[in-house]
Amino acid sequence: MPVVPVPFPVRDHLEQMDTFGVVEAEADGTAIRLRFELDAPGVVGWQIYDPATGAFLFEGQWTETRGTKVNVRVALPGEDGPYRVQVAPVADRERFILIDARVGQGQVAMSPPRVASNASLRRERLLRAIPKALLYPPRSLWLNRKLIRSMVRRDILARYRGSFAGALWTFLNPLLLMATYFFVFGIVLKARFSGDPSRSGFVLYFLAGMLPWLAFAEAVGRSPSVMLEYRNFVKKLVFPLETLPVNLVISGAVTEAFALAIFVVGLLLARGAVPASMLWLPVLIVPQLLLTAGLCWFLAALGVFVRDFGQIMTFLLTLWFFLTPICYSEAAIPPGAVKILAVNPIFVLVRSYRAILLENRPPDFGPLFALWIASAAVAVCGYAWFHRLRKSFADVI
Repeated sequence: MPVVPVPFPVRDHLEQMDTFGVVEAEADGTAIRLRFELDAPGVVGWQIYDPATGAFLFEGQWTETRGTKVNVRVALPGEDGPYRVQVAPVADRERFILIDARVGQGQVAMSPPRVASNASLRRERLLRAIPKALLYPPRSLWLNRKLIRSMVRRDILARYRGSFAGALWTFLNPLLLMATYFFVFGIVLKARFSGDPSRSGFVLYFLAGMLPWLAFAEAVGRSPSVMLEYRNFVKKLVFPLETLPVNLVISGAVTEAFALAIFVVGLLLARGAVPASMLWLPVLIVPQLLLTAGLCWFLAALGVFVRDFGQIMTFLLTLWFFLTPICYSEAAIPPGAVKILAVNPIFVLVRSYRAILLENRPPDFGPLFALWIASAAVAVCGYAWFHRLRKSFADVI
């Protein structure tokens, strides 16, 4: 909204204001003089807000009117800066006269007065927030890309510092985990997949399903405690805290990259070639990272206030794993349950990974499109949740 300077005592704001009648607004030093008409006599009050945050600053003295004409002087703070003024009858503040003003060098610059409501202001804030929600996360990550790269490298090396194998555990951990699940489900329980009932087929289908799960579970499982782990950054430094959950996401992606290398080697040994449909992999990686980042932002903020959530997430991830057909075939699920489990985003990813890596076909477009939309929404909402709560982190930690 353009801000028009109003030198005292010129009156140049004169508008017809619905139930408020004719409204005059003029500068009066560092105050605003308002004259308008009401439908009936009553008590009029005014309030000052911070236009950037919507925070309430203070309320002025109420004025009782004997007639319908109102003459009220709104005294703005002496400090330079922007202020939002709301003037309305005390009995009904759903609709009010709104003026955006700025105090500077002892003078007031203000926008034309307008009639607004709490509902209309909420709509305006929502419309302003949408482009910010879409632009701020990628902008912040791009500006801090060098820091993120350094933190991810530090995180991976620190986990295995002092161990005999060192960073080699980044390769060994997913290998040993997948070998354990293969022994239990493939050899002991003799589970098989309908796409390839052989033992080597079970290994390939199982590994293809584990690829998205490894990165997702590692990042989401650690996210509730990440702010506590880096509490010094929260309390003592001006630090882009939103990058800490993203570090987990990228660390998980590195683990998946090593697991993918293992899978490709196994695929070459078993089938002698890698299908061309593997070129669809970036189309799956992007929504996977968005979904993981959104959940990590959400859980990282929640974990500051609910310290037990780390233990709760361990159980929930275990449940999530066994509700997703990673180590068993979809044919083992009752038909009615498949429709319910199909809303599981990891289920969509597992199906899609197997399609492009083992069945030489593109992923199903419908579920993949829904996954893109849902993942983007989770990322935006997760970042907004984190951004809203981050100011309280230092007080709680």
